[in-house]
Amino acid sequence: MARDVADIERMILRIADSDRDAFLALYDATSAKLFGVCLRVLKDRSDAEDVLQEVFVKVWRNAGRYNVNGLSPMTWLVTIARNAAIDRLRTRKTQTEDAEVLERLPDRGPSPEGAAIAASEARRIAACLDELERDRAQAVRGAYLDGLSYQDLATKFDVPLNTMRTWLRRSLQRLKDCLSA
Repeated sequence: MARDVADIERMILRIADSDRDAFLALYDATSAKLFGVCLRVLKDRSDAEDVLQEVFVKVWRNAGRYNVNGLSPMTWLVTIARNAAIDRLRTRKTQTEDAEVLERLPDRGPSPEGAAIAASEARRIAACLDELERDRAQAVRGAYLDGLSYQDLATKFDVPLNTMRTWLRRSLQRLKDCLSA
């Protein structure tokens, strides 16, 4: 659907006033050309379709910024499309570079030896926790493994807040003594 410069300018000005019909007409009149611009930059149909949607969202939001100055309104639209496609291309490139960098980084997971040591330490801690009274061990697990606040624990165990602090302090001291033995 061919439109002249004045028609497209009028559509953009009506879009600035939130005219949906003008928006649909502009889309019909220009989407094929703008899709071509996006596809030429991105060389990927799916990305070009996504960017075209972003372009028309930008047109809807920024139509009020368009100045009727005798230049082709298609230049304004093509510039928006081209810049959006280039932004997507840069994002894609950055994501690819980030993935390549991550692939080259050494694995930060524990070595087999480290995993064995960690498992041994976990068993020692579990054994020491088993030496505590049941409610004290649950309070320590709640505070330091589950991230519960002292107040949450005091409410859960129906004890005053200062009592819960004392339980945790004394339980940690007993754990320290057990682990250093």
